[in-house]
Amino acid sequence: MDETTWRRRTGPYLLSASIAFIIAYSWRVITDASGAAALTADIVILVTWCMFAIDYIAKLRLAKGHRWRWFRTHLGDIAFTLIPVLRVVLVLRVFTRIPGLHLTKAAALRTRILVFGVGSTAILIYVASLQVLDAERRAAGATIVSFGDAVWWACVTATTTGFGDFTPVTMTGRVVGVIVMFGGLALAGIITATLASWVLERGAHRADDSDPAATRGDVRALRDEVAALRSELTNRDAPEQ
Repeated sequence: MDETTWRRRTGPYLLSASIAFIIAYSWRVITDASGAAALTADIVILVTWCMFAIDYIAKLRLAKGHRWRWFRTHLGDIAFTLIPVLRVVLVLRVFTRIPGLHLTKAAALRTRILVFGVGSTAILIYVASLQVLDAERRAAGATIVSFGDAVWWACVTATTTGFGDFTPVTMTGRVVGVIVMFGGLALAGIITATLASWVLERGAHRADDSDPAATRGDVRALRDEVAALRSELTNRDAPEQ
């Protein structure tokens, strides 16, 4: 079996595992589960994590003679293994393939960048909310003590607004805050670049001489001139009576 076949066969199962992971983690954090509920969530999290670790090891073994090169060129697989929720981003590909929508290459690229950028940021905000709540909930002097507070803090941080009404007091919470800040800046850059690209393309399209309406008018004018010249030459060459 080669790596392509392995990815095709395991892809749906690993995607389901990543969804199960984020559901179990969300349930554990939001409900502040304890006892049997917390144990069940931990088991689900551990099992799904083991699935991603096995998947990574299997793909590394399938690389055979060039495993070091495979390792250097597939760093994204390490990210999917360490942070399983990132695999949910792959679901966003569905929104870049709308049936019946014919886009230019530039428009298709902008669509993919925008969809993945916005989708990834939304997932980042959600996961960051869970992580900061899990880290802050029982800390001394914490202001982020509910999931609503955590989501508000993540949104404010991602947009770099920084009202300051909720501030992480733990090291984990602050590290998550830094990650969310950079994620928000990346999203702002993506949106700005996409809008600028669209405006430039529209301006170039309007200034393009190959506009269909203008081309049809030019063809008609040229056809009329050719007909007039042909008629003049015919009259000139005709024998005088």
